[in-house]
Amino acid sequence: MSTPRPIWTPTLQLGEGPLWDSAQQRFLFVDLHGCALHAWYPASDERRSWPLPERICWVIPRRDGDGYMAGLHSGFARLWLEPTLRLERVGSPHANEPEVRLNDAKADPWGRIWAGSMHNTQPSLGWGRLTRLNPDLSWQVVEGGIHICNGPAIAHDGSWMLHTDSLLNTTYRYDLGADGALRNKTVWKTFTDAEGTPDGMTVDADGNVWIAFWGGACIRQFTPAGQCLRTVELPSLQITSVAFGGADLRTLLVTSAKIGLDDATLARYPQCGNAFALQLDVAGVQACAFGG
Repeated sequence: MSTPRPIWTPTLQLGEGPLWDSAQQRFLFVDLHGCALHAWYPASDERRSWPLPERICWVIPRRDGDGYMAGLHSGFARLWLEPTLRLERVGSPHANEPEVRLNDAKADPWGRIWAGSMHNTQPSLGWGRLTRLNPDLSWQVVEGGIHICNGPAIAHDGSWMLHTDSLLNTTYRYDLGADGALRNKTVWKTFTDAEGTPDGMTVDADGNVWIAFWGGACIRQFTPAGQCLRTVELPSLQITSVAFGGADLRTLLVTSAKIGLDDATLARYPQCGNAFALQLDVAGVQACAFGG
């Protein structure tokens, strides 16, 4: 495993949503509060950025190759980057709640998107929910009363899903059905404050789970049963998410945030808000695309 290499300056307010775009051979990730989408091309070390009219939380490629689905503060949208940026709004599971925004999402093997949301300024209210966006662009709220929705991570065969309420430091496991139903919710793991808060996560080719730890200055690898296999320390305190990519899917892109940190903490962790690349001894798998 290589030493984490910072790849982005200036630093991000709230880096999130890393994704390997295999068609374009680039990592995409967002600065959520910076209202921007960024791209890093590992082969050439090129960087590009696209400003957005509001907060952008994630992008997921479409299976037909025609642009992306995007999660904005206000809801779901179609997004095209080339030849110029274009947005087409789809709708929102919280249309009448302007302080609630989308937060994190993944697609499953059936082409559905599982998207979490949260209250932007008062997450303790528990207004977050988990929504399933279907390939026909309909959606259903499948769980409410969540504080800060993070993850999810989905098994390669789609048999289970992990999803986190970060305010509770707890990650839950669900059985995921081909019909789109979540069943048999259990607590997968609860973390201590000393370990940090579980944030974004992904699954490697061996089925192990990699989790970013906000306030923990690290990422950790776990077995599907929750046993910690390793900890990778990073020079940034608030680690937000992870994604495998690169030509051999052995590059791990890690995002972080600097929002809310005082000068003393930023002096101690000068790379807060950077994105980092690590070369690993394990590969990931290509992220699933939206089926619509």
